[in-house]
Amino acid sequence: MMKTHASNAVPTKIFFPPFDQPPVTLLPTPNGSGPGQEFAGPWLEIPERSPCVAGIAPVIYYSVLLSLGLPVNLLTTVALARLAARTRKPSYYYLLALTASDIVTQVVIVFVGFLLQGAVLARQVPQAVVRTANILEFAANHASVWIAVLLTVDRYHALCQPLHHRATSSPGRTYRAIATVFSAALLTGVPFYWWLDVWRDADPPSTMDELLKWAHCLIVYFVPCGVFLVTNSAIVLRLRKRGQRGAQAWRSKSTAILLGVTSLFAILWAPRIFVMLYHLYVAPVHRDWRVHLALDVANMVAMLNTAVNFGLYCFVSKTFRATVRQVIHDAHLPCTLGARPEDVGVEPVLKQVGIPQRDSNVEEGLQPGGLESSGPHVRAL
Repeated sequence: MMKTHASNAVPTKIFFPPFDQPPVTLLPTPNGSGPGQEFAGPWLEIPERSPCVAGIAPVIYYSVLLSLGLPVNLLTTVALARLAARTRKPSYYYLLALTASDIVTQVVIVFVGFLLQGAVLARQVPQAVVRTANILEFAANHASVWIAVLLTVDRYHALCQPLHHRATSSPGRTYRAIATVFSAALLTGVPFYWWLDVWRDADPPSTMDELLKWAHCLIVYFVPCGVFLVTNSAIVLRLRKRGQRGAQAWRSKSTAILLGVTSLFAILWAPRIFVMLYHLYVAPVHRDWRVHLALDVANMVAMLNTAVNFGLYCFVSKTFRATVRQVIHDAHLPCTLGARPEDVGVEPVLKQVGIPQRDSNVEEGLQPGGLESSGPHVRAL
């Protein structure tokens, strides 16, 4: 909540237009601040809002990010759901929840916040709608990062306390942990209803502004990164103590994905946190075009974190790549069957998709358990 000091209030000016029109009264805006000593002049001499130097580049960037990142995350969700159903491993459920929170972030922040409110409506949105959207935006951010914290803690217990992890891990326990994080993220997003728009914030930061900005930095960056640093260091040290070389510790798929997810988050979110604190204590976005540009770029870099995990999973895990190919094949199969001419029999279609036909000689040679032993072997990440 922004403080309004009576000594800094802008004096009301009444203009008397010609003819019989009633006088027009210009009142001070709620987010506006009174002129300082260096701007002690008429109302019209207050410096204008800092220009958007980035121009249309953010709109193009967010449009491309949404058009590519959202389908990729949906594909990742289907692939991880299949792997979680097959293996029932907690790590897959945590990665699935992380992808779901990334989808919510892309819809709420990228589409609703940046594209719809910023580009289409030019921020001409009722204040209540903007503040309600703030709750969802910050809740999505908190859910995404703290699901990664859950994944980190789960990997730590699996590698450093394997017996305890096997005894306590179960799908039900994983569901409850994910539900708790989502509920806590929504609750921690409620105070950000009073988060002020930094693009229009011309007043010096109030106590509420400082509390909210520091709470944002602590919840979404400093505390999670501290957990990442401690647990990842313990995991790597434990793997080295088991007699593995330092390079081999990175070959574990679970460890590689964990370190990749947490490292990408720490790198991509660092510019936004730095600019946020710089805006809080040094120069506001409202009057400095350089801070305005820096915050634009920092937000674009931070939102890139919602679309890069798919590439990381494909690069590290052969099982994930095979599952993605199977998902794409299954999605393409109904289209192939729907486009098949009516006079084509079932036999050519079965041969095309690789389904073997029954052979009496082969069936006689099958032994019990033969089909199961020849089935695909699902490996963990």
